[in-house]
Amino acid sequence: AYEMLRSLVGSEMCIRDSNFTGCWPVAPTPFKENEDLDLEGMKRVLDCMIDQKVDGICILANYSEQFLLSDDEREILTKLCIEHVAGKVPIIVTISHFSTDIAFKRAKLAKDVGANMVMMMPPYHGALLKGNANQTFEQFRKVSEAGITIMVQDAPLSGVDLSVDLLVKMAKEIEHVKCFKIECLQAANKLRALIDKGGSSIEGPFDGEEGITLFADLEAGAKGNMSSAMLPDLIGPLVKSYITGNKKEAENEYNRVLPLINYENRQWGIRATKTVFKEGGVIKSDVCRHPIPSLDDDTKKGLLDLASHYDLIAMKWGL
Repeated sequence: AYEMLRSLVGSEMCIRDSNFTGCWPVAPTPFKENEDLDLEGMKRVLDCMIDQKVDGICILANYSEQFLLSDDEREILTKLCIEHVAGKVPIIVTISHFSTDIAFKRAKLAKDVGANMVMMMPPYHGALLKGNANQTFEQFRKVSEAGITIMVQDAPLSGVDLSVDLLVKMAKEIEHVKCFKIECLQAANKLRALIDKGGSSIEGPFDGEEGITLFADLEAGAKGNMSSAMLPDLIGPLVKSYITGNKKEAENEYNRVLPLINYENRQWGIRATKTVFKEGGVIKSDVCRHPIPSLDDDTKKGLLDLASHYDLIAMKWGL
């Protein structure tokens, strides 16, 4: 099935057509009330995201609770998502791991089953084990041997400082390092410096962190956004408006949706999308795996009350 899928759509063709722009949100991983994987719910999540008109889908990311999934579950989800989406949009598979060998094998699996791109943070484990600049470069160089486009995730979670000079060196010297999701502090400044120093080697500069700094990042040169799956039907059009020169329209829309982005970013984190998806009938349960706690009813009500003002596709998709 995967050989046939690749022959029909082709990962490189899909990526070229997307041109590394637009909104490529993270898919949540739905669980049943007993915390087992909800595979039918996963298919519904993907179908909803396609109906949200996303430009790509990222799976197994931090917002997908990748740190709570077994290796076997990762493989099941990777194959299921790629087969179910069937080339409608590009798929990014997150492969971060402290072990270079494991990261490479994850990239190889993603490529073999038809993924279009992999995303990875620098090597880290816990608070103290962190790869230095050379070790980080070498890990990405090894993963590039899998022959699949790589997005570098520069996220605070890793605790690793990825300097602009290192990122530019990776872009220029590692064949498949093309995209950069910048979601560190002062992301706009870093994006601007990265694009200035890296030039055409920075093919896909992306904003992250739910879009909380999206407009500043677009002004700094970001061409894409990786938000959650809660509101890409609102974020995607404003990204496209900005890129096509309608900057005032994009600014107005960003200011309109910012309260909801802020609520997600500051109050809910990875649980917000699941709450909205459950409310809209996309999934049956908004459970996150232990030890991630459930949120109190007042905070949940606050999110749903605010989200109800935005006519989100996810709030009505399965009703």
